[in-house]
Amino acid sequence: MANPVRVTVTGAAGQIGYALLFRIASGEMLGKDVAIELQLLEIPPAMDALRGVVMELEDCAFPLVKKVVATDVVEEAFEGSECALLVGSRPRGPGMERKDLLEANGAIFTVQGKALSDHADRNVKVLVVGNPANTNCFIAMNSAPNLSAANFSAMTRLDQNRAVAQLANKTSSAVEDIKDLAIWGNHSATMFPNLYEAKVGGKSATDIVDQSWYEDQFLPAIQQRGAAIISARGSSSAASAANAAIEHMHDWVHGTDEITSMAIPSEGQYGITEGLIFSYPVRIIDNEIRVESGISLNEFAAGRIKVTENELLEERDAVAPLLN
Repeated sequence: MANPVRVTVTGAAGQIGYALLFRIASGEMLGKDVAIELQLLEIPPAMDALRGVVMELEDCAFPLVKKVVATDVVEEAFEGSECALLVGSRPRGPGMERKDLLEANGAIFTVQGKALSDHADRNVKVLVVGNPANTNCFIAMNSAPNLSAANFSAMTRLDQNRAVAQLANKTSSAVEDIKDLAIWGNHSATMFPNLYEAKVGGKSATDIVDQSWYEDQFLPAIQQRGAAIISARGSSSAASAANAAIEHMHDWVHGTDEITSMAIPSEGQYGITEGLIFSYPVRIIDNEIRVESGISLNEFAAGRIKVTENELLEERDAVAPLLN
């Protein structure tokens, strides 16, 4: 067994962190033969809760876990980190505008970006889960001058999984029959799940479902799914978000020749503004995230993608003063 991989998880005592850690420790993310060291970050008021989580990890006696560090010191959490899952973020409070939320998270992700830049492994894979994920990732990336933009991504795999499940239910198909269904844009209510490229059992999805269902039922259901879960259970998605984070990082580490969704720094593909953290259909081949090329976007798709790009531009402009 090679040297343990250092895995950082922020917000490790929160609901998503709790749902995530035991699956990482069991080898589901990096592999059943990959030893790990967990470096867990929390804010000072949550350190007692984090110590309880560490006790439970110890009580599981996971063979792959060689060391667990529990800390509220950012630099310690990111020391030598090779995989970093940035889960902890400031949730929106009562009466808080989106601009306020962006500013509050800016204070978190500028610090974490700098710590990654100064202390993490140069090939670290950074996945931002905490919302607003795309722009939090943008902040961290731009606060990390010693790292490449290619080190950073934000999670839209949960949105993809939601879209796959909804399409499978609609078409009475198995989820494994759904292929090439990817999310474009922001992890927000403006995201665009593109059914025009999706396949159901090898057939075009838009040949099976009609446009009115796509526009009036499917899109709102995916875009508002997070809010619907909060309404139903009284708190935001945890287990499903942790599952998506595991899948995102697994594919990034091990590669996949199937199309999946990742929010990554745009290099101008499909006319999207360079530097935005924008979700594209990608494959991961030879340790490289490759945006799928040659996709023809019709007027409806292009219009929806422009809406989500514009939202990300507004968010970028809102956090620009934090990056000076």
